[in-house]
Amino acid sequence: MKFTKEITKLEHSAAKLTVTVAKKDVEESYKSTLGKYVKQVQIPGFRKGHVPANVLERKYGEQIKLEAAGDLIDNVLNEIFQDEKETENRPLPYAQPRMDEMPAFDSSKDFTFTVTYDVFPSVEVKDFNGISVKEPQVSVGDAEVAEELKGIQERNAAVMDKKDGEKAEKDNIVTIDIAEIGDDGKEIASTKRAGFTFTIGTKENVYKIDDEIIGMKNGETKEITKKYPKTEADKELAGTTKKYSVTVKQIKVRTLPALDDDLAQDVSDKYKTLADLKADILKNLNTAKDRRIKEMKVNSLLEQLIEKNKFEIPESMLQAELNGRWAQMAQQFQTSPEDLERMITASGQKKEDMLTQWTGDAEKMLKSRIIVDSLMKAKNISVTPEEVEDAYKALAESNGVSVEDVKKHYADPRSKEWFIDDVKEQKLYDDIFKQIKVSKGDKIAFADLFNAN
Repeated sequence: MKFTKEITKLEHSAAKLTVTVAKKDVEESYKSTLGKYVKQVQIPGFRKGHVPANVLERKYGEQIKLEAAGDLIDNVLNEIFQDEKETENRPLPYAQPRMDEMPAFDSSKDFTFTVTYDVFPSVEVKDFNGISVKEPQVSVGDAEVAEELKGIQERNAAVMDKKDGEKAEKDNIVTIDIAEIGDDGKEIASTKRAGFTFTIGTKENVYKIDDEIIGMKNGETKEITKKYPKTEADKELAGTTKKYSVTVKQIKVRTLPALDDDLAQDVSDKYKTLADLKADILKNLNTAKDRRIKEMKVNSLLEQLIEKNKFEIPESMLQAELNGRWAQMAQQFQTSPEDLERMITASGQKKEDMLTQWTGDAEKMLKSRIIVDSLMKAKNISVTPEEVEDAYKALAESNGVSVEDVKKHYADPRSKEWFIDDVKEQKLYDDIFKQIKVSKGDKIAFADLFNAN
């Protein structure tokens, strides 16, 4: 097909495509459409397939022209966008070309039409001057290992009922029935809660009545008056005074196992001694620390690159990302996106408000992804089979599994492609960190490392 095209870049990563098709191809498109009508349309007084063309043109002229124009536009756009030379000018898969107005169609003249559409944002990252990254200073030692061991003890603890007459103490697991008492001295039915279980002295108790429960016995009922400070995190409780009727239904005591070789062997057959378990904990904590520190360095790098290289995200791209997040949230709730919206509306919230709250984070993520893709292409980042194999081994070692298990996990073609892409991305970051200033940051406790931005 013979045509000329002109592509003009617009703001917000959009493009305008103007195409002029030679009149010979316009005429052929019209004849082809008219031929289909001749074969398919049946009009009284004529046999099917034998209706004269001029009769069809008088009866369906405008419809034939419109269909011929539509087919012509589709064919031309397919030819243009399938051209490998037009990779940068292709519309985004979720952004169909838009035409403000269908132009007049005359089979005896050239046919010109214009469409606009969103394209993948273009950004060229060349300058790394002024970019620096601070590396948090975190140490992992006996205290961190002890904290992990405490968690292991709690997960392997034996839980037994306390004897009748024994009092509730800190760290006991209690089950209570609770209800708020109104000004008339009666329980407020809507506040009744049966079988509420929590561990005394932890943050699991939303009523904050741990101290008041201590000393109570199984089956005992007690009226508790609780005054909440204005600084209380729960805004509904802050600055209020509540009266509760509380009945203890059950008290359990958790007995922690001894920290010895037996515990280590109970955790896994690969541990023979407590020292083996401690060594593995230390190694895993250091792996987690290194992974988190690199993640923080990458986040800092990308934030600076976004600030240094300004570009706009197409609205269609942002909307697709937000819709994807909404669908993912629906999947987490094991429902459909439509039913999720009804659930949210019923709770007094609006889908639009939630999407607006997500917009900033979605834009940041998309810009980061685009910058990384741009750098990967510019630096021609690739990995060898040996580098991929090394990555399999490193992942296997950090997770305490075999290389074969890791490979099985990524056996699916798409999963394997994702894994290789991640190896390439990590290689890109390592290359960039060699070009920019990486200095020592503040000392951070291991426990606070995963709460840091």
